[in-house]
Order: sequence, then structure tokens, then C-alpha cells
Amino acid sequence: MNQTNLSEKHITVLKALENEHLTSSQIMKKVENISLILVLYTIMDELEGMGILKSYTKKKKKFHYTC
Repeated sequence: MNQTNLSEKHITVLKALENEHLTSSQIMKKVENISLILVLYTIMDELEGMGILKSYTKKKKKFHYTC
């Protein structure tokens, strides 16, 4: 993982996921500098593309976690 390619928003999302697996709405509640869910989804897609973020579905809820 190349830290220089991560923006402040990427790092904020990763810090929210440091110790637990969370849904998108739970991440939104934990982060302060991301106000729109679409922005969060874009950031999460970028992190997934970098191989830093993974997701799974459990009881019809999608959870996200860092690798």
C-alpha cells in the first residue's frame, strides 16, 4: 500500500474501519469530513480498487473492512 496516494478522506474512512467491520451508514456516522453518501461510496470504491478495502454481506447487510 502506497500511503502517498491516499487522501485525507481515504485515511478517515480507513481509521473508521480500524477495529471493526461496519456498514456504510455506520461509517457515515463515524466520519466527520464526508457529508454525502455518494462521496463515501466513491472513496470506498477507490480503496477497494487499491486492494485496501473488502466487503461481505451478512443478514442482508453489506459490511466493509480493511485488509
